[in-house]
Amino acid sequence: MDWPTGLLGFAAGLLISLATAPVGVSGAVFLLPVQVSVLGVPSPAVTPTNLLYNVVAGPGALFRYWRAGRLGGPLPRLLIAGTLPGVVLGALIRVFAVPGPRVFRLLVAALLLPLGLWLGLRTVRPAPARDAGPPSPRATRTLALLVGVVGGIYGIGGGSLLGPILVGRGTPVATVAPAALAATFVTSIVGAATYALLSLTTTGDVAPDWLLGLSCGAGGLLGGYLGAHLQPRLPETALRLLLSALATGVGVLYAVQTLG
Repeated sequence: MDWPTGLLGFAAGLLISLATAPVGVSGAVFLLPVQVSVLGVPSPAVTPTNLLYNVVAGPGALFRYWRAGRLGGPLPRLLIAGTLPGVVLGALIRVFAVPGPRVFRLLVAALLLPLGLWLGLRTVRPAPARDAGPPSPRATRTLALLVGVVGGIYGIGGGSLLGPILVGRGTPVATVAPAALAATFVTSIVGAATYALLSLTTTGDVAPDWLLGLSCGAGGLLGGYLGAHLQPRLPETALRLLLSALATGVGVLYAVQTLG
């Protein structure tokens, strides 16, 4: 990796995490196409490289949320309990089954595009109080397990999937954001370690691009801290609309890539 590539990765990680950390998204789902199309990271190495980005970038926002006393409660434990086994399963699927990127983009577009539009509609026109309510602990763990599998296969932060669903069901963004980032961070450590072990026994581009992952992660570390610092200054409606826009934007991006 040369210096221009490293600086570009740092800038991409900083800008993406600055915009996404306030709503509990690590930004890996946006960084994935940048790494593939701009930085030239091969597949499947792009997945552990993205997980490495999450590991390095995560402590920035988490430290800020911890200082503000926002990392407590049962939600982080529920999400971590579901995503941890999921990411290991996802890594095994990625290395040995190797799902194609076209299928992944189609699935992400089909999920996030309507999810983002639904969340935006729920923000502009809230559901009656009797219809709103966070999912049960069992449903939350199941959702986290599925998100962990997707994260293990493609190296995206679970917040981009968990956030819109939990917020749309009535959980405040201020509660979801630190919990989703904590789950993404812990899951990414396990996922990156799994890929590192698999690289010792399999051939091909399985190991992460360490230097690029560290460069992107360093930018994400700074951007995540700044983004988490900004969150209390943003009203709940603005945060919900930001999360809606991010989910819709990712859905549109992957739909265009799939159809293009």
